[in-house]
Amino acid sequence: MLNATFRQLRVFCEVAKGLSFARAAETLHLTPPAVTMQVKELEAQLGLPLFERQGRQVSLTTAGEYFLVYARRLLATLKEADDAMARFKGIESGLLSVGLVSTAKYFVPQLLARFHEEHPGVEVRLSVCQNREQLVAMMQLGEVDLAVMGRPPKELATRAEPFAAHPQVFVSAPGHALAALDHVPVDALANQPFIARELGSGTRKVMDGFFREHRIAPRLTMEMPSNETIKQAVMAGMGVAFLSLHTLGLELRTGVLRLLEVEHTPVMRTWNLVCLQSKLLSPAAEAFRYFMLEHAEAHLLAHDEPLLGDRPPFSA
Repeated sequence: MLNATFRQLRVFCEVAKGLSFARAAETLHLTPPAVTMQVKELEAQLGLPLFERQGRQVSLTTAGEYFLVYARRLLATLKEADDAMARFKGIESGLLSVGLVSTAKYFVPQLLARFHEEHPGVEVRLSVCQNREQLVAMMQLGEVDLAVMGRPPKELATRAEPFAAHPQVFVSAPGHALAALDHVPVDALANQPFIARELGSGTRKVMDGFFREHRIAPRLTMEMPSNETIKQAVMAGMGVAFLSLHTLGLELRTGVLRLLEVEHTPVMRTWNLVCLQSKLLSPAAEAFRYFMLEHAEAHLLAHDEPLLGDRPPFSA
């Protein structure tokens, strides 16, 4: 075990993340045989198999599941040491790892591109999580420097800084009866078929809170873990949905979805930049933090105002 290398640990963790040697090779910019060799060398060092292979199916052995915990811990400690040394150098270079919930993927890449133009020495790694629970797990394991999310996790000691408003709205197909109304009472939603995000997502929690506040039991006909799939179902006339305005720019501008004028909407929440309180941010992560706090709000306002029309974007 003492002869295992950090390169082998990185390769092992990447294979374990997606349970795919080919995907790990693509992510790490290696050939599949090179990935296989690194894993075999690590298994030889440990004297135990870490993966079970049945055809194209790959799974962790019991030993592999245990070892993954320690491998991630070692790599997180190495990253913290690297960040600490970078602070002494006073440079903005190295690796910046940003995690985000899936709803944030509609605007964070544009901001990261602008950031990279100003800081070309920083290598950016972006991890898009299906929901907040996956992102919280990555934070806990030290796999991301900063996280972009709505509700900060209560189960971790974190520092959360709000950087922009996050409007959430009801949408339908253009031909839906509610789309023709200038004012939609909340009660009118009671009998509508709803296509909702899955339990555990931030969007679902806000939607459930809205209906609970207005004493409405929505008729949920589908639950889906993807904003894109929900939008397609709504376009097809299968029901109404509650989504982040930041996921809807293209569809509202082209008219394939209609923003419903439901009273007490948009429901306003905030986007937060979150990191562990115990984490010492690298100069690159600090630079991105300042960039987001300075530029993200104006970027999102420019997106939101044309979509909301005459409705005030900051009142519920």
